Amino acid sequence: MESGHLRLAVCSTGKYFAPRMLGAFIQRYPGVDASLEIHNRKTLIDRLANNEDDLYLFASPIDREDVVTQALLPNPLVVFARDDHPLANARQISFERIAAEPFLMREPGSGTRLLATKLFEQHGLAPKIRLELSTDETIKEAILAGLGVSIMSRFTLGLEPEASRLICLDVDGFPLENHWYFAYPLGKQPSATARAFMDLARLEAKGLVMEELRGMAKSARPCEGE
Repeated sequence: MESGHLRLAVCSTGKYFAPRMLGAFIQRYPGVDASLEIHNRKTLIDRLANNEDDLYLFASPIDREDVVTQALLPNPLVVFARDDHPLANARQISFERIAAEPFLMREPGSGTRLLATKLFEQHGLAPKIRLELSTDETIKEAILAGLGVSIMSRFTLGLEPEASRLICLDVDGFPLENHWYFAYPLGKQPSATARAFMDLARLEAKGLVMEELRGMAKSARPCEGE
């Protein structure tokens, strides 16, 4: 492929590895012009409905009949805490116990917020929300400040320095199974460039993501699970 255009829009958590995938793609096809948009789930769905981009990457399923989705990679959710949290060394923590902790939540419209809310509803519980924050970075900083715990994608730890004090608590039912999905409007024929990007992502994304996650094994509590 000597030339082409790719406008990729990804959910907020995708910023931890989407640039790597896009970089690998451009290295293979240097004649391609590419752009990357990062938004929360609600904005991403609005952009998809308006067909503003060539391809979309979501961190959880989209329940819409007018959208084509293709699973890309597992995207497990975990419960993050600071390494000196009272439950840091506990095993098989019940969800009822962790639900009693102050929670740090993403803003309404976030895919992570949606999944966390559904999980609480399934257990007949309501989260004790201490703070609502609009980015994963601010949630991580709030955890490090000792303000609470949070349910987040395991990949949010991928770019943390080795000395990070963030750990994954051992909570029953976690890591929570979830996946990354490519999406585009039903009836839309993806461009040759978009198809080439999806093909490369399927072949190389896992290796790119695992490279980002190697440092996690050096944290106080490795975040386990594929």
